[in-house]
Amino acid sequence: MQLTHIDAAGNAQMVDVTAKALTERIAVAESYIEMQPETLALIASGGHKKGDVLAVARIAGIQAAKRCSDLIPLCHPLMLTSVKLHLAIDTDNNRVVVTATCKLAGQTGVEMEALTAASVAALTIYDMCKAVDKSMLIGGVQVLEKHGGKSGHYQLNKGDA
Repeated sequence: MQLTHIDAAGNAQMVDVTAKALTERIAVAESYIEMQPETLALIASGGHKKGDVLAVARIAGIQAAKRCSDLIPLCHPLMLTSVKLHLAIDTDNNRVVVTATCKLAGQTGVEMEALTAASVAALTIYDMCKAVDKSMLIGGVQVLEKHGGKSGHYQLNKGDA
């Protein structure tokens, strides 16, 4: 297996996607942020003094997907057609689970945009809540599913995670 972002001389390169077919591409990624039960309750109740934590995190995730190529050096700037973030309160595990879905019709996948969206949404929750809970933990950043392109459909087997 050869890394596509490295040329024969070992130099970093942006992959040339010129000849690739234009297809619908979808990627779904996830992250979570664990916290103290009291912090989670504060978020869930909407009682945080900084405002609606989940709404701000959702907007941050959308913005992050749109700016992915500015953050990850070899990512192509993409014309996203949809970015959706779902933030779920998981009281059993004292966490907020972030799921990001990115779509486009293009020549390259949107996994990095979905991963960036899920990560930045979790980071935003951390930023908004760090004054009340410094022990928060961000984790579980992974691609859950992708569609489109030559490699076709991929779905994470939860036993792989």
